[in-house]
Amino acid sequence: MVIVRFDKKFTQIFSKIKDETLKLKIQKQIRKISENPLAGKPMRNVRAGTRELYIKPFRLSYIYNLKEDVILIRDLYHKKFQ
Repeated sequence: MVIVRFDKKFTQIFSKIKDETLKLKIQKQIRKISENPLAGKPMRNVRAGTRELYIKPFRLSYIYNLKEDVILIRDLYHKKFQ
């Protein structure tokens, strides 16, 4: 069973979101990640080792640790601030 953990930065950003439909989309994508940790696009260069999922207009960044079977949800940021 995959364990999902949340970074402090992600929880702060998520708590500030007022749009309930966006929150539901994010929660749905987190469930998707927990079922298939390799669902996100693998990043390169500076973000090597992380994966991302696109939730219009945001990106959900996470790390999957295969050895410990843990997913760390790191960040949620707007695409234009990439």
